[in-house]
Amino acid sequence: MRPEAIHQSIKRAQKVNKEKRGSEKLSWWQLSLIGIGSIIGAGFFLGTGVSVRLAGESILLSYLIGGITVFIVFRALAQMSIHAPQSGAFRAYARFAFGPDVGFLSGWVYWIAGVLIMSSEVTAISVFTRYWFPWIPLWIFAVLYSALALGINLMGVKNFGRIESSFAIIKLGTLLLFILFGFLILLGLIPPTLSRLDHLTFSFQWNDWFPNGFRGVWSSLLFVLFSYGGVEVLGIAAAELKKREDLMRAGRATLSSLTLLYILALYFVLLMTPWQSISPAKSPFVTALAAFQIPYLDSFFNFIIITAAFSIMVATLFSISRIMVSLAQDGDAPPKLAHINSRGIAIYALLLSATGLALTILLSFFLPARLYELVTSSAGVLLILNWILILSSHIRLAKNWGLTGSPYLSYGGILLILVALSGTLNDPTQRIGLIISLALFGGISFGSIFIRRPKGGFLPETE
Repeated sequence: MRPEAIHQSIKRAQKVNKEKRGSEKLSWWQLSLIGIGSIIGAGFFLGTGVSVRLAGESILLSYLIGGITVFIVFRALAQMSIHAPQSGAFRAYARFAFGPDVGFLSGWVYWIAGVLIMSSEVTAISVFTRYWFPWIPLWIFAVLYSALALGINLMGVKNFGRIESSFAIIKLGTLLLFILFGFLILLGLIPPTLSRLDHLTFSFQWNDWFPNGFRGVWSSLLFVLFSYGGVEVLGIAAAELKKREDLMRAGRATLSSLTLLYILALYFVLLMTPWQSISPAKSPFVTALAAFQIPYLDSFFNFIIITAAFSIMVATLFSISRIMVSLAQDGDAPPKLAHINSRGIAIYALLLSATGLALTILLSFFLPARLYELVTSSAGVLLILNWILILSSHIRLAKNWGLTGSPYLSYGGILLILVALSGTLNDPTQRIGLIISLALFGGISFGSIFIRRPKGGFLPETE
């Protein structure tokens, strides 16, 4: 017999979906742009320097492996979402596959990680904004950006889609312009002699491709996966699609174009400047373009990094609020948090998530800077660990649904993620971050024992 409480939660989720069918929905290309806006962040524009220093020119190979890995994760999530649409996306499937405790774990891991990541992003945004206004206290910018992110989410799904699409277009436009600039150099229309460059630098020498051997590629993989973080938003926002079957189309468009753009952009970075000159503390794009002495380059990329980080913050606030709704529907959070108003806004879940953000911002002023940095960076590892739960749920549920290519690709995805996570063992700082992540993961798991609800998994009914 199916546990009655779980059965009722599924009925409630299906009722919410049906009630929202008459409201404003997103087209597949809008969801694709939201996906791009949710994935391209400061981690790519600013943080790629770390992975380049580890892998050298083979960072291009790392990004290809990262794109394949993330597509496997998305494919698993999309197949489950199309076959059995549910509120709460990936954590709902974890619950159905392995029982309420794992559903609790998946949802709360994502929510806590999201709050910590937003706190990290808003701190970074505030620091970058002070570049222009150094006399204004940091906390004022943090409050303003947090309030703006909350305001955008309170505008409803349709306006949220438009604004996130605008952010995505800005970031995409920047990458495309940089790639176009690179092609002009490659074609000789902008000769290196017009800059401080003596020649184009990209080589096919072993020492440039693998300066630290294959260990360098291995160590870079986790940082590369961070650049793809946010793919879960595609699954969570799928409930807002006009046609659910367009989810796979949106995902293919998002991830194939992103992987291509990432690889091309980094190829031209390495073409313009030797990988040895790229610093982890500076955007590789600024380093590459600095040779051309372009006016206002620093301010331009400062604006792009702020835009990238802020759009991640807005999308994360949206996605963790939807996850909180799902947790509330299943009895893993207070029932009032499941409320969605007539405009499709999860008002109470959104306010709780914003409160969590405010508390973590306050925490950042009291914790030692190094400890806070480790905790927030470890939140990224928590999101990657959640990908393993998504793939594991897909393996379990796909056996009952007879889905194409299952479960072999999902097994391969789990293997690739484990390889990336194990790469952190090569660096003492990364090892500490991994330990903190596992401790947070274990702590959330321990919290599930205090929740009283029926045990056992449940395969959802399709609509």
